[in-house]
Amino acid sequence: MNESSFTSVHQQFLCIEKKKKEKMKAWRYSEYGGVEVLKLESDVPLPEPADDQVLIKVFAAALNPIDYKRRLGFFKSTDSPLPIVPGYDVAGVVVKVGGEVKQLKVGDEVYGDIIEKAFDGPKQIGTLAEYTVADEKLLALKPKNLDFGQAASIPMAIETAYEGLERARFSDGKSILVLGGAGGVGSFVIQLAKHVFGASKVAATSSTAKLELLEKLGADLPIDYTKENFEDLPEKFDVVYDAVGKIN
Repeated sequence: MNESSFTSVHQQFLCIEKKKKEKMKAWRYSEYGGVEVLKLESDVPLPEPADDQVLIKVFAAALNPIDYKRRLGFFKSTDSPLPIVPGYDVAGVVVKVGGEVKQLKVGDEVYGDIIEKAFDGPKQIGTLAEYTVADEKLLALKPKNLDFGQAASIPMAIETAYEGLERARFSDGKSILVLGGAGGVGSFVIQLAKHVFGASKVAATSSTAKLELLEKLGADLPIDYTKENFEDLPEKFDVVYDAVGKIN
């Protein structure tokens, strides 16, 4: 963000404080259910960062499958109290920092998954709002070659991809078959397996239209699931990473 753009954002925030405007717009639901329970509200309290947190002006937020599952009440026994502003992934600009924040400062462009424990008491105020707060440790500086929308789409998907590979004890020289290789998680699995974990062979499934994408991501063997059944493949793989729920 250039200096003039940041100045404009910061001035807008200062104006909010000066006018003692303690409300913001946000998507929120007060009961579990379908999309009809989600409402755009303009009187949601502006969150205040704790000592180890920052307040972020949200420029982009991403939705993941966990967001609609949460809204449906799949894990309401461990959820935060209603009402809830959904959203885990965010990209934006820091406009206020807590007293114990060490690395980030006002004006920094950041991104991250702001909810450390996805199912156990996730935040009431997520990322589908004008502002949100996040622990400093859960954020990173936004890469300059990514816009806010691109940055917001990364955190939870790549976390899921990486954690799955670690749980499978995937390592250098092993082979892997990725089901759903063109999806959010699957696309990161291909790249991580190939370029970080050192896979000897990466096979991945997708529709016909996405085969070229699989190759660009690093797949050695793109498989068209509309024409081939992965269970009939002659090859054997050390790990099968199911990113779409095809395996019982």
